[in-house]
Amino acid sequence: MTTKHTSKTLYRSEVPAEQTWNLTDLFASDNAWEKELEKVKEDVQQVVQYKGKLGTDAATLFACLSVLEAFQKRVIHVATYANLRSSADGSDPNNQRDAAKVASALAGIGTKLSFINSELLTLSDETIEQFLKEEPKLKVYQKMLADIAEKKPYTLAPDIEETLAAFGEVHDAPYMIYERSKSSDMVFDDIEDDQGNKLPMSAALYEDRYEIAADAGIRQKSYASFSHTLNQYKNTFAANYATEVTRQVTEARLRNYGSVTDMLLHQQQVTKEMYHNQLDVIQQELAPHMRRYAKLKKEKLGQDKLHYYDLQAPLEPDFDPQTTYEEATATIEEALQIMGPEYSEIINKGVNNRWVDRSNNVGKASGAFCDTPYGVHPYIMVTWTGAMRGAFILAHELGHAGHFYLAGENQNLMNTEPSTYFVEAPSTLNELLLAEHLLNKTDDKQMKRWVITQLLGTYYHNFITHLLEGEFQRRVYALAEAGTPLTADVLTKQKREALENFWGDAVEFDEDAGLTWMRQPHYYMGLYPYTYSAGLTVSTAIAQKIKTEGKPAVDRWLDVLKSGGSKKPLELIKQAGVDMSKPDAIKEAVAYVGSLVDELEKSYE
Repeated sequence: MTTKHTSKTLYRSEVPAEQTWNLTDLFASDNAWEKELEKVKEDVQQVVQYKGKLGTDAATLFACLSVLEAFQKRVIHVATYANLRSSADGSDPNNQRDAAKVASALAGIGTKLSFINSELLTLSDETIEQFLKEEPKLKVYQKMLADIAEKKPYTLAPDIEETLAAFGEVHDAPYMIYERSKSSDMVFDDIEDDQGNKLPMSAALYEDRYEIAADAGIRQKSYASFSHTLNQYKNTFAANYATEVTRQVTEARLRNYGSVTDMLLHQQQVTKEMYHNQLDVIQQELAPHMRRYAKLKKEKLGQDKLHYYDLQAPLEPDFDPQTTYEEATATIEEALQIMGPEYSEIINKGVNNRWVDRSNNVGKASGAFCDTPYGVHPYIMVTWTGAMRGAFILAHELGHAGHFYLAGENQNLMNTEPSTYFVEAPSTLNELLLAEHLLNKTDDKQMKRWVITQLLGTYYHNFITHLLEGEFQRRVYALAEAGTPLTADVLTKQKREALENFWGDAVEFDEDAGLTWMRQPHYYMGLYPYTYSAGLTVSTAIAQKIKTEGKPAVDRWLDVLKSGGSKKPLELIKQAGVDMSKPDAIKEAVAYVGSLVDELEKSYE
């Protein structure tokens, strides 16, 4: 069944309600949200009243952390509401205004609450241990207290910490400027198909539809339009990103970290060895497999050269399964039944209770994400185009939803969120389970090939696109710490080199390929990009365990999801039966990708 694409991008007000998320689950109205925003700004005093008292006794410490937790839940709801509205339509001046209001409020609140970390850091380990004995209820905050204690060597004087917190809004500005520019200011020239029909062009349409189009002309024209606009913004975006990097490097030096990478990995509770293993092993061992895949794609597409903008072209352009949103969600639910009734019920709620915003409208942020306000339910953003590939994207985001729903049900707020090193494992596992389900459902050789290429698309996304973003970051931080100015030309050169080193001569790169660094907001989120590969490494191992062990492996995994952020990532992953302190799991995941390429090659014999 096919979904008809609209020839016109709708305004948000024109989108049918069923295609949008239900924000009334957060606040009944914009007015209710506005009142709560003002109220939380006042109620921060309920926490501030404990300033200077955290070391008094165990009961006082518990009272403060309890009040803090309840207050933070409210702040999360207020911030999420504004962020979701802004993501749904960043071109709306009201949404821009309210996002700015929240950013300002959060900065003020952060400044007022900075005393908590500062005071906790003055408490000795012995005092904390004594308090935990005296007040058993404090145990729910034990990991939080331990995590803060680990930061002692890198903490500045309380007044300096408070000053830094006061600059929170300024520190967050580069990300806000990037998102605002991309969603509201960047305009792309329309393109034409072979029949002369005009096709609308946007960042979301390029990434979700045209980049993976079967028509080589559409891929080339949309890439040219996309690159033309990126070129117009590259100097501004470079200055903005350089500001973000300078902020991180400066903070790392102020806090006496060996490097900015040390600081960012410390935040993730990840060792340098784990970080470099992901970047080095995958680049070295995956490149030969993916070059084989590129060669196969070039051959099957009948092209003399495989251009950079052809990398995500379908292997068989005439075979592009389309589906409705309803059919796709039904298939996803079937595929995830292997996870058991508790998990399946969560997915069903997500699909049927308007957790998902799937419209394509003016001002909508590109890409996909899942936001998880504690105590409400997850919110998922995708742009549904009718291509069956969208089922994998939706399954991915539902994986985040299932994870954080279970964590929220089983952990307090402070213990809900795990390290970003782990966070992409539950989402990518859903993609692997969907692929397995689709392969088992069909005997059609062409359909099987299509599913394998979707799996390879998942690995491309996590093991190549995001991993090479991680490699780019590694290079950028080294340059920044050496004092090299991060101009547009420097950033574009580094990005292109990272791409060329991986693909070799299997792919033809033009000058604009290096502009890829402008496409992702992840660079404003610390060392986030490489963690996609860590998550997929874990989920690859878990998918194999579920395949061979069945329910015991599923039960272990559900326990891990319910653990939220109550454990460090290495310990959390070991609970599922995978050891990420060694490169073995990475090598096995890469070998699995190689076997998928083998299978594709054999299918054409």
